[in-house]
Amino acid sequence: MGVLSLADRAADVALVEGLAVDDQLAAVAFVRRFQSAVFGLAVSITRDTGLAEDVSQEVFVRAWRAAGSYDRRKASVLTWLLTITRNAAIDVVRTRRPIAVEDELLDALILGTLSGSDVEDVTLLRVESDLARARLRLLPPEQARAVVLAVIGGCTASEVSSRENIPLGTAKTRIRNGLIKLRAAMKEEETSD
Repeated sequence: MGVLSLADRAADVALVEGLAVDDQLAAVAFVRRFQSAVFGLAVSITRDTGLAEDVSQEVFVRAWRAAGSYDRRKASVLTWLLTITRNAAIDVVRTRRPIAVEDELLDALILGTLSGSDVEDVTLLRVESDLARARLRLLPPEQARAVVLAVIGGCTASEVSSRENIPLGTAKTRIRNGLIKLRAAMKEEETSD
């Protein structure tokens, strides 16, 4: 979709406004405008085209239900819709996840000591970069574990709490603080380039 002009952004907002008042023409145009981006993200998360189609349908239903609460000051329409897509796809993947993340693999991921036999597991966890592991090593181990479980493993804060045997509030704090530190590290890297 590239960089959008102000007119394109205004047109996207108008489509969401039409969606909010059940304008059928706006709904059709909205789906046509964003279907490839939604489907593409859904496929990349689910790794299954049939499942991605189901997720895409759910995304547009969720967008229709939430259209009245869309706030253009918080995010562009595309960002808002892709956030809905990401959440819906992760929900589906989480419900179909066949195995839990192994503690040894989680520790190896954080410490960067993965062996060749772990490559398939790493692919499963979608870790694509040595830089991500380096950033994780900047965090205290308990924060790194919480972030990896939540972001890569797709666990909810409640699942992190149960898995790590910590209170729910502690799990939420570890995830939030870890993500804040990772974002700060990424911004620092951007400014130093």
